[in-house]
Amino acid sequence: MKKNKISKNWINKQRRDIYVRKSKIEGYRSRAIYKLKEIDEKFKILKNVVTAIDLGAAPGSWSQYLSQKINHGKILAIDILEFQKINKVHQLIGDFTNENSKEKIRDYFNKKVDLVVSDMAVNTTGNKNLDSIVTGELCMDAMIFAKNQLNYNGKFISKLFMGTSFNEIVLEAKKIFKEVSIFKPPSSRKDSKESFIICKILR
Repeated sequence: MKKNKISKNWINKQRRDIYVRKSKIEGYRSRAIYKLKEIDEKFKILKNVVTAIDLGAAPGSWSQYLSQKINHGKILAIDILEFQKINKVHQLIGDFTNENSKEKIRDYFNKKVDLVVSDMAVNTTGNKNLDSIVTGELCMDAMIFAKNQLNYNGKFISKLFMGTSFNEIVLEAKKIFKEVSIFKPPSSRKDSKESFIICKILR
C-alpha cells in the first residue's frame, strides 16, 4: 500500500511539473535537459568545445543538448543501460569505470577531450545520507576519469548531493581544477538535495 501511494505521488508530481511537460513538447527525453541548458547559459561550458563525453547518459537528454550545440565535433555517450540512439552521438553501452570501456573511449577520440559531463545518481533508497555518499562516490569516479581524459583547458560537470561527502568532493576538485563552482539550476526540484559541480582548467 505504501509503495503504491509513493508511486501515485510521483506520478502526480510528474503531471504537475512544468519541465516534464515542456520536455515532452520540445521533444527531449527527460526534464534533465534544462539543468544542463541552465548550467551552460550561466557558465558557458560549451564555449570552444568540439569533443565531449556524457557519462551515465541514459535516457539521453544531455546528449541531445550536446548534439545541438556542438557542430562538426565528436560526442560519446556511455551508460550501462541501453537507450535510443541520438543523431551525431556515438553510443557506448558499458560501465565507464571499467578499463575496457575506458580503452574504447580513448580509441574513439584518440586524443584528450574538451568536456566531460555526468548526471549520474544512484537509485534513491530513502536514506538521504546513504544516497549522498554513494552518489558522491560516482562523482569522484567521474572526476578522476575526467582528470585523465580532459585536455588542459577542459571542463567537468557532475551532479552531487548535499551530504557528508560534499565538502570532500569540492576540496578534491580544487586540487585538480583551477576553477570550481557549485550551482543548483532553477529547473532542479526545490525538494531535491542535488547540486552540480562545475570545474574548469586542469592544474
